[in-house]
Amino acid sequence: MLARKKLSDPKALLTAAASFAATAMLIRSVANDFVPMELRSYFFSRISKLCCKFSSTLIVVIDEFQGHSTNKVFEAVDTYLGTKVTPYVRRIKVSKGDEDTKLIVTADRDEEIVDVYEDLQVSWILVCTEIESSGTRSGGDNNSFSKLERKAFELKFHQQHREKVLNSYLPYILERAKAIKEEIKAIKLHTVVYGAWDSNAINLDHPMSFKTLAMDPDLKMELMDDLNNFVEGKEFHRRTGKAWKRGYLLYGPPGTGKSSLIAAMANHLSYDIYDLDLTSVRSNCGLRSLLLSMSNRSILVIEDIDCTINLQNRESSRESGDNSKNQVTLSGLLNFIDGLWSCCGEERIIVFTTNHKDRLDPALLRPGRMDMHIHMSYCNFSGFKQLAFNYHGISEHQLFEEIEGLIGEVKVTPAEAAGELMKSRDAEISLQGLINFLQNKKTQPHDKDETDKDAKGDHQEGKEKKDGEEEKVKQAEGDKADTSKDAKGDRPEGTEKQDGEEEKLN
Repeated sequence: MLARKKLSDPKALLTAAASFAATAMLIRSVANDFVPMELRSYFFSRISKLCCKFSSTLIVVIDEFQGHSTNKVFEAVDTYLGTKVTPYVRRIKVSKGDEDTKLIVTADRDEEIVDVYEDLQVSWILVCTEIESSGTRSGGDNNSFSKLERKAFELKFHQQHREKVLNSYLPYILERAKAIKEEIKAIKLHTVVYGAWDSNAINLDHPMSFKTLAMDPDLKMELMDDLNNFVEGKEFHRRTGKAWKRGYLLYGPPGTGKSSLIAAMANHLSYDIYDLDLTSVRSNCGLRSLLLSMSNRSILVIEDIDCTINLQNRESSRESGDNSKNQVTLSGLLNFIDGLWSCCGEERIIVFTTNHKDRLDPALLRPGRMDMHIHMSYCNFSGFKQLAFNYHGISEHQLFEEIEGLIGEVKVTPAEAAGELMKSRDAEISLQGLINFLQNKKTQPHDKDETDKDAKGDHQEGKEKKDGEEEKVKQAEGDKADTSKDAKGDRPEGTEKQDGEEEKLN
């Protein structure tokens, strides 16, 4: 009873702890003075090995370098653990590279990070060991010695989960780290310079997104679902034997938002954009070289494909003298987007834009080349409301009803509507200005947006009749044209007849 009282006394506890600490320090001092270092190291190593025999913990060491090369697993783990930093971590590292859009946060050395994968719990620690250098400091670099250290991640877990960690968890980290890098990297805009992609690509800082894009809501949702299915379709394309690519045709009048839609697609997917001007390509061989030098997870854009160059027909031997500077042919372009060379890469999107869909060769438009045709039409009321919210932050206004009626009667492009809304920061003034603009267009005797023009600037009277006759000709020759073009590379029989009928219509 007396002994219990002494132990419960705080003073007695402090005295006992101090006495124990003093004894331990005395023993350590005696051991350091009288026991050789080799013997102490041997003694402690034997104790560690003895403990390991009875331990169920397995440790996987991932070094920073593998020989003279960087260990890709180390880089992936470093990227992945940056997303697992918790408030309990007391030391973190922050960095940012030229290609990054966000700060990169990682745990510092000797900080433990706990991660949970399915029903598996593991712990990570970054261990840094200084390495003695036999060289001398060069160039007056005072930090040269501090760089000589060995870095490694130590992964600890129960040994019964060994197979799951090696065959499932670590491969998951590799894939996840790849996705994280794509999310934080800056989107690049590439263009062709002297027959090759410019090595000094610029950052695409376009702010457009699907959230702010003035587009029909149903069509926008359909496109977003299609893009998401494409990104997640790696296994599907492998199973079906199809190249992992997707083609989109954006067609409609000028000013309807085709370029803005491309920027929104790039921002949504974090894909680089390769803007290809066909006039800068001299041959089909150069076209293939550009395709092979593109990166995966990218968007190839060919704008105004109907008027960039005069594509040679596949029986163009008699026309070769007219295209001495540019020998890109229709057959070469088809092989570029859908031939064997198009399989040399993954997760690529091809986008064509045109103001006149009817002028394109039907071979360019078939599924497998242009898989989804998106009509960028004139501004409707839902598109106008999106523009009003973008520029003035309003969702309702007393003038909306009048504007809705006018937009239903007058064809106005989103660019024209946006131009009126930008003229003043006062919502009332901007909306009234848009009403005046729409009323003026309504009263014009020959609304240039109401009447389509052909390539020479003449009005196409009877356009519906022409379209109907052309459709009949194309339907009659369509099946034969695709078969002949794909199998022989020659233009289909009857094309000259079709061209003659089209000339008569013009």
